[in-house]
Amino acid sequence: MRNKFLIIIILISTYAFAQKSDDIIGKYHLPNKLDVKIFKYEGKYYGKIIALNGFEDGQKTDINNNDEDLRNKSLIGMVIIKDLEFDSDDKEWIDGEMYGPEKGMVFELKITEIRNNEIKVVGSKYFFWKTLIWKKI
Repeated sequence: MRNKFLIIIILISTYAFAQKSDDIIGKYHLPNKLDVKIFKYEGKYYGKIIALNGFEDGQKTDINNNDEDLRNKSLIGMVIIKDLEFDSDDKEWIDGEMYGPEKGMVFELKITEIRNNEIKVVGSKYFFWKTLIWKKI
């Protein structure tokens, strides 16, 4: 009887804390000082810059973009996260990409975990990857 009760408690707590697709929606402060709002559009998740907070010593436009015509574009309102999809089997957001305005580069993006008021993000380019924590605001 005691083992059955323990199993039931484990199953309930696992279900209660399982990540759901829209759990990612919200505003986050990134380690590079940008604030990003993640939203859902046509079944996928996107993120746009909503605040700069002294990003790159005051950079306000996309000065590092490879396309010279876009270098004067404001960073505020720029969609830098695209096409994230929720994998219901692994409970992760996958197959996305993120533009890093500090280097003018696009990275593959995956969000692996939501815990308390933060999310665990993995960015990769070729064979290199980096895990970061974004704080929910």
